[in-house]
Amino acid sequence: MSTTVEVLADAFKAMGTPFIVGHPGGETVELMEAARVRDMRFILMKQETAGAMLASTWGEITGSPGVCVSTRGPGAANMVNGVAHAWMDRCPLIAITDQYPGKTHATGLRQVMDQRQLYSGITKWSTTVYADSVEQQIRRASRVATSPAPGPVHFDLPSSETSSVAATLKSPAPLTPDVDRLSPSEQSIASLQKQIDAAQRPVLLCGLGVLWDQATAALTEFAEKIGAPVLTTSKCKGAIDERHPLRAGCIIGGVIERTLVEQADLIITVGLDAVELQPKAWPYTAPVIAIASAPNLDALVPATTETIGNVASILNVLTDVCQNRSGWGYEAAESFRQSVVNALDVHSDGLSPQRAVEIAREIMPEDTIATCDAGASRLLVVQKWQSYGPREFLTSNGLGSMGFAVPGALAARLAWPTRPIVAFTGDGGFMMALAELQTASRENLPITVVVFDDQEVGLIRVKQELKGLPKHGVGIGHTHWESLAAGFGANAAVADSEHAFADALRACVGSTETNLIVARIDGSGYVQQFNALREL
Repeated sequence: MSTTVEVLADAFKAMGTPFIVGHPGGETVELMEAARVRDMRFILMKQETAGAMLASTWGEITGSPGVCVSTRGPGAANMVNGVAHAWMDRCPLIAITDQYPGKTHATGLRQVMDQRQLYSGITKWSTTVYADSVEQQIRRASRVATSPAPGPVHFDLPSSETSSVAATLKSPAPLTPDVDRLSPSEQSIASLQKQIDAAQRPVLLCGLGVLWDQATAALTEFAEKIGAPVLTTSKCKGAIDERHPLRAGCIIGGVIERTLVEQADLIITVGLDAVELQPKAWPYTAPVIAIASAPNLDALVPATTETIGNVASILNVLTDVCQNRSGWGYEAAESFRQSVVNALDVHSDGLSPQRAVEIAREIMPEDTIATCDAGASRLLVVQKWQSYGPREFLTSNGLGSMGFAVPGALAARLAWPTRPIVAFTGDGGFMMALAELQTASRENLPITVVVFDDQEVGLIRVKQELKGLPKHGVGIGHTHWESLAAGFGANAAVADSEHAFADALRACVGSTETNLIVARIDGSGYVQQFNALREL
């Protein structure tokens, strides 16, 4: 007979997640012990938000829900931002909060809050776990978290239930069902084919659904068949190898991509989730057709035809039946890429953030996984860093939260133990996850962190300048990075030139330790770059 926490630990391991992460409370210890005896790792984070972001990113990379925990009350409240990241960035996650037993929760005041209500708006399902129903609850949670669009599930776990004997289901459903994904017939997509064949200048706008359905190879073959340029969201970087001549760049919700998209006579969205786009009205007049695994319910993208099903299967059949043509896409993609280069390569009196990213891509091995924080530098990293395969670029886009890059990199290290991992972050974002540098060192999860140090919250300074306001309240000031890193058991190098930055990066290649590289950048070009690329 298994207890509630034993059922949970067995399920987490069976789902493909061999660790639990977070900052535990007193009621978590039984779950931690159940995990320990099953050779499951517990990774102690310094902040609950970072733990949820790590677990979310594991889920995003692997498809197996990550698992994070917090204590009740303050821990549950502090974990909200990480769970919100999973919600808006479509990451499968099971978030567990400690809770008082029912009678205490009903009568007590100290540290008592309605945690299910707290999480209800940012999860796909929130429930209280009971020994009598945990077998069914964990199966439902696995399916809810991983079904399109993936997202977080919240378990409120009362201390009275953790060690109670769990009821056994006579005929339990599998944790992960074997789903047959049927291919469409040629007849069922005849209307779609006709519209694509009639278009002279189709363009592909691609999002997360391409990754959910493992459709990256099918996407590339389809783009080649119809000769269409490919724009991806930042979450979808690498869905088409960014060295491919049809790869145009990233959708950032800015003015620069309109030059390309407005030339198209047909827009084909593939796996595009509206949460990946800027919250503004659709700016294009060309007809739109959508290919996705789930219907569009928000009406933000005005598709006149939606084809719903497995994205890879749909693209494969379309590739077989659509007309073969060289198309306009190769020249259009090349022209767009050059326009982005011209917009970003502004004059700098020192080490510019765009050159730092270019140097990093030149030096870091081809199979490097990159994570990126929110902030002014994110725009440049998204455009300048090239990813050659799916899930090789990880960022918080739907939520757009600062503090993501470091816990995201730790998740990447867990998923890819031998591949190089680099985290790009501004100094402001890094300060929000600073303590997890110690986690990287202590837990033997070596990563390289590149901090763009301009001693300010650059994005807000840019917005002040664009609105004609004086700089105020955005200064961060000087940090003694070498001492900070040493205190956390990491190596550190500070670079204020391209040569010094390149040398610091080369020293990290092949390293089995956590390294901090601080690039003292000249951010004076941000305003010009933002004006050229994106409306603010």
